[in-house]
Amino acid sequence: MDIRSDDRVASTAAIQSYCLPGVFARYEPALEVLAPVIVDSPHSGREYPQDFAHAPPLHLLRGAEDVFVDELVEDAPYEGAPLLTALFPRTYIDPNRHEADIDDGLLAEPWPHGAQPTRRSRRGLGLLRRMLSPTMPIYDRALLVSEVERRLENFYRPYHGALKSMLDAGHARFGAVWHINAHSMKPKARRRDARPRADFVLGDLDGAACEPDFTAVVRESLLGMGYTVGLNDPFKGAEIISRYGEPRARRHSLQVEINRRLYFDEAQLAKTEGFAKLRTDMRRLLAAIVDYARRNI
Repeated sequence: MDIRSDDRVASTAAIQSYCLPGVFARYEPALEVLAPVIVDSPHSGREYPQDFAHAPPLHLLRGAEDVFVDELVEDAPYEGAPLLTALFPRTYIDPNRHEADIDDGLLAEPWPHGAQPTRRSRRGLGLLRRMLSPTMPIYDRALLVSEVERRLENFYRPYHGALKSMLDAGHARFGAVWHINAHSMKPKARRRDARPRADFVLGDLDGAACEPDFTAVVRESLLGMGYTVGLNDPFKGAEIISRYGEPRARRHSLQVEINRRLYFDEAQLAKTEGFAKLRTDMRRLLAAIVDYARRNI
């Protein structure tokens, strides 16, 4: 059953958009339909900066995108939920990593701002991604500190600044805010013995990033549509929901991983016939989230 209320669905004319070229696109519904829900897609960017100078060909690099996730959630503003999407690729700089999560081995000189590498950067998956796959480096050169600083200043921080301002505005207006951090995942891990992943994996940092009822309403909505749903395995969440999820302050952030097998042909880098149905179901999910949030402010 579709729970949307017709008088709370925004028209195309009511959606205000703002684009910082090459960095992000932001979409805001009119105040009369605005909900205390924010959606962001930080890894779906596919505008590759000219100074990237990556070694692998572009078609291989594009496999690291959360491809078309921005389109899967683009109906969010029509349900009253502001939407933020990154335009730059995650392989250039990753907004879902802490800005100190830097792999010193990638740099031509010492990082002067206090690097704090994690297990992700040691695997080549930190703020500046070093490896496209376990055997394929992204660069055939070392990066200058000045390059990394420009990426932080011109891409990473503006994206976070926009997301924070949206979350703060929602919280100020309603006294609470619920945030969906949308991603995609490969059908299974690279290991030969890896099992196929669920259709969706919800990550709430084991309950630290949002109230359990929020996770539950997303899970139950997806199960009701016939999808399989995992929780915090293998993805618990990363920098974005860690930074912005603060349940005690009524700030709730949930990471949602969507299995690419539902909508995407990885060999062709193209949508499958399942894309249209999944987009419709994502709108139904967002409508359920907006309804939940409105009932709980």
